[in-house]
Amino acid sequence: MNMFCYQCQETAGNTGCTKAGVCGKQPETSALQDLLIFVSKGVSIPGSRAVEGSDDFMAAGRYLTGALFATITNANFDDKRFIELINEGIVLRDMLMGKYSGELEGKLHEAAAWSPAPGMESDANVLEAKGLEVGVLSTGNEDIRSLRELVIYGLKGIAAYAHHAWILGYESDEVYSFIMKGLAATTQEHSADELTALVLETGKCAVDAMALLDKANTDTYGNPEISTVKTGVRGNPGILVSGHDLKDLEELLEQTAGTGVDIYTHGEMLPAHYYPSFKKYGHLAGNYGGAWYKQNKEFDSFNGPILMTTNCITPVRDGYRDRIFTTGMTGYPGIKHIPDRADGGKKDFSEIIEIAKNSSAPEQIEDGQIVGGFAHAQVAALAGDIVEAVKSGAIKKFVVMAGCDGRQKGRSYFTEVAENLPKDTVILTAGCAKYRYNKLDLGDIGGIPRVLDAGQCNDSYSLALTALKLKEAFELEDVNDLPLAFDIAWYEQKAVTVLLALLHLGFKNIRLGPTLPAFLSPNVAKILVDTFGIMPTGDAADDIASMMGSNPAG
Repeated sequence: MNMFCYQCQETAGNTGCTKAGVCGKQPETSALQDLLIFVSKGVSIPGSRAVEGSDDFMAAGRYLTGALFATITNANFDDKRFIELINEGIVLRDMLMGKYSGELEGKLHEAAAWSPAPGMESDANVLEAKGLEVGVLSTGNEDIRSLRELVIYGLKGIAAYAHHAWILGYESDEVYSFIMKGLAATTQEHSADELTALVLETGKCAVDAMALLDKANTDTYGNPEISTVKTGVRGNPGILVSGHDLKDLEELLEQTAGTGVDIYTHGEMLPAHYYPSFKKYGHLAGNYGGAWYKQNKEFDSFNGPILMTTNCITPVRDGYRDRIFTTGMTGYPGIKHIPDRADGGKKDFSEIIEIAKNSSAPEQIEDGQIVGGFAHAQVAALAGDIVEAVKSGAIKKFVVMAGCDGRQKGRSYFTEVAENLPKDTVILTAGCAKYRYNKLDLGDIGGIPRVLDAGQCNDSYSLALTALKLKEAFELEDVNDLPLAFDIAWYEQKAVTVLLALLHLGFKNIRLGPTLPAFLSPNVAKILVDTFGIMPTGDAADDIASMMGSNPAG
């Protein structure tokens, strides 16, 4: 066994990647990520003793959001960056230990004290000092391991949301505090019941983190509104922006204004078109391509430079290697990285812009349009029409089909479900899972589109708010009495975070696919099934029949 990783849906054999990651992650990178998580736990132990809001506390919170974000699937493959983050964490941890070790109770975990041997601080040989002993399998009991990893993967998604919010100037002491509490708890001895309670508490923090990011996005860029996005191309050279970071897109748009270079979104950046603030940029030309896993082919045909702002990068091909850039917590070996902005400053995208000016226009791969922008504020504005449509029987069911897309052929299930749902159903979606059906002609119900796209996976909070507002509109006691079914596609750790948030909010009977997570031990899976009605996706026709039930709100 060269490595062990089972944090994503496509993990080998739905048991774990042991030779190399299906995502393209190599054993050395996997071990460095394990070590970074270990060091992050060490930071969290003294960091949790710092006064909330103090410089020490904020330094720990900001570091942890970035470090955890970097380990999300398909975020960063650059070993050098991981070694830098590990060393940065050790320095921060030692500083915090020097101030707060006297306040720590009980025996300190090794993570609070370990450091690489002298001379190894900037060398990948640091792996020899810890290896797999700090990885997933370092916890022997499979149920305790499963619950600890469920907390850690939930924290990774929380960290991603909190990091996005921080970039826009929004932070939460409560979110930072729980990240530290959760990480520290995974170093301590706890019963399965205690860890199960921590898992549910992680769901509460997930809601808080998503609400924080929603506020950061909408305060900064306005509430998303119904928008039509073109999928064709113009004749100008272009820059393709993928990932999730709206701040990066904003600064790139500012710096390309008047240059003759068009900007196109890809993957999870599509919902940027829904925000009012971005509509003023006439050179935001449209959306190019589909979900993240198609990037190798689509990046080849784009011809111009590509900017990867967050996770979703796949192993880079030679056809576009000299014109792809990373920034933020994203990285790839041998690929140019755009440095973080200085305090009060902006990132410098001049090199990308110069390459674009000398590039051919993108090759057209489709020519159509996508309608979206149905975040919670927009849906609230339509609430009267929606409630009336439900009461009249025009809408019989809402089906939440949010989450992540991926490579597995079995994901055609979600297209099949969308195509065969009764015509009186409406799909609520967010995340790149929508690319399985958002370009289908599914029509509308009385002017209400049958696919209501709330935005990125980061915007899944909108779907929960929409459901809760409909519950109030129908004067129901329980959100599970809504004419609502969940058929969720998951891939990486942010989807795990969203699932935990939904469970905290009381949603039950969620279908999850195309497979249940490999990191759920049989006993932990049984807890989720028995308590919350979690179930795997199955045959599309059978699942549709099961989801179409009574309408208590009608």
